[in-house]
Amino acid sequence: MSSSSNDFSDLLNQVPRLLTRSSVDELSGGLTNRNLKITTPNGDFVARISSNKSALLSIDRNAEYENSKIAADIGIGAPVYDFLPQSGLLVIGYLPGKTFNSHDVANNLGRVAKSVKQLHSAKAFVSDFDMFVIQQNYLKIVSERGFKMPDNYLDYADSVNQMKKALAILDEGKVACNNDLLAANFIDDGQKIWLIDYEYSGNNDACFELGNIYSESNLSYDQLIELVDSYYGKHRPEKVARAWLYALLARYGWTLWASIQNSVSDIDFNFWDWGMQKYEVAMKDFKSVEFKNALNTVTQKS
Repeated sequence: MSSSSNDFSDLLNQVPRLLTRSSVDELSGGLTNRNLKITTPNGDFVARISSNKSALLSIDRNAEYENSKIAADIGIGAPVYDFLPQSGLLVIGYLPGKTFNSHDVANNLGRVAKSVKQLHSAKAFVSDFDMFVIQQNYLKIVSERGFKMPDNYLDYADSVNQMKKALAILDEGKVACNNDLLAANFIDDGQKIWLIDYEYSGNNDACFELGNIYSESNLSYDQLIELVDSYYGKHRPEKVARAWLYALLARYGWTLWASIQNSVSDIDFNFWDWGMQKYEVAMKDFKSVEFKNALNTVTQKS
């Protein structure tokens, strides 16, 4: 067994189905939790172990559990087996398959759109996700605790307000969203693409989901158009603009997420550089002609 087994053996022993484990291996990629693959005679599982510091990041672990079950029920998320809220432990089924990277996302945009649309067809999640609200919450935490903030971050507050007003004009409501579909949260089993990791899940605008995928996988603008067109089944310029604006909002908001993580996380990862990469793209987009055009296009129904 790996050192992860020894680190978490007492915790894992609280779950009867994990008592007969033969191996425990840590999975890479978790930025707010530790993910362990656990092999037992009765199947393979993933134990997601979270820190109590994650509450600063607007993560509701009870909502994650409930929303994960909803995603599992419609066959797009991993099955959910156990939840120990006081211990920060969620046990789900291990999904065999290829974990995507950004290149894989770009080469499978139609299939990605199909899986995202399946998730969005689920019944309402038990929580909502609004990056306008979350960004303000993050800003309050960073300001009150004296965490490091990027230079000139507040200079774009007026632009964010313009975006909020423009997006409200053709608002079509919310659907059940993952809200954190970076490439590694797509698992391709050869037949379908599964969506994993529901810690930021909540009811949200579908175009936030699409825009965040575009942002997280560093897709080109043409690839964003392909993704949005695949999702809606035809070209809708106002939806492309909507997804583009939400991608900008996501980068701006996740920048402060990185500021918080940079100050509180025990995970060995350069959160500051990660956040600054997003912020630099956001600054460029706020100042661009494309931003002004998107503010107009997003209000014009096709």
